[in-house]
Amino acid sequence: MKVRILGVPLDLGQARRGVDMGPSAVRAAGLNAAIKALGHQVEDAGNIHVKIPEEQHFGDRHAKYLNEIAETCREVAERVAQTLEAGWFPLSLGGDHSIAIGTIAGVAKFYHQRGEPVGCLWIDAHADMNTPETSPSGNVHGMPFAASLGFGPEALTKISGFAPQLEARRCVLIGARDLDARERRIVKDSGVNVFTMRDIDEQNMRGVMEKSLALATEGTAGFVVSWDMDVVDPVEAPGVGTPVHGGITFREAHLAMEMIADSHKMVSLELVEINPIIDVHNKTAILGVGLVTSALGKKIL
Repeated sequence: MKVRILGVPLDLGQARRGVDMGPSAVRAAGLNAAIKALGHQVEDAGNIHVKIPEEQHFGDRHAKYLNEIAETCREVAERVAQTLEAGWFPLSLGGDHSIAIGTIAGVAKFYHQRGEPVGCLWIDAHADMNTPETSPSGNVHGMPFAASLGFGPEALTKISGFAPQLEARRCVLIGARDLDARERRIVKDSGVNVFTMRDIDEQNMRGVMEKSLALATEGTAGFVVSWDMDVVDPVEAPGVGTPVHGGITFREAHLAMEMIADSHKMVSLELVEINPIIDVHNKTAILGVGLVTSALGKKIL
């Protein structure tokens, strides 16, 4: 596999500073060398330029920094589409989760031009399915899944010129355990497949992933993986801006990624919401590197 890394140091989608240093933290944890050790070819495309909060006003309090985030996501989408066209596998590093609007739009554009839909595994403690009308904070990092499904302002839903980027029936939310009150209705009405932490408790991670992979691959060219590090319990991943206790374990996280690798159907991967300022000895970034390598085929034996 030829893997191209793109850093997106975006922190405009949330209020806690430091997540813009996530790409650097993951690289410092040995990402490039770890991928090369698997036998893959690696090209690090560096970071795209992102405006910082000090440069502008947040604008509409219901969707803060909307225009700046949309501008960044348009560039991400273009870079991801170009990566796929060149025959490389795109690996995006956040930054906050609003970068997913761009990553998914780029993948969707590439396959849309070929008449093929893509599925999605959204692995996150949160649903990220708010809109400006339902969000209690106005932080766009709580809106990217909704935007990719066609809910929200056109500046986010039509990054690649069409909407929706994803079909709900081919999308799966895994690991959810903290949803906003008004967001729950959007999730239920959207048609997205959801496996909460209770589902993982009852069915175990293997059972949930088997069902999720079947849903995301049926009739698709493959699936995107959008992995928010806060899906992992904060005992194992303390360096995230919105930690929620009761998350998946170290081994459950690796099992999920190992099963993704075994499917051979992942078409892009992004790792988001690592904040080294609040991490402990770069523990969360180190775990992130391990999870990426599991998704790219690393095995115990």
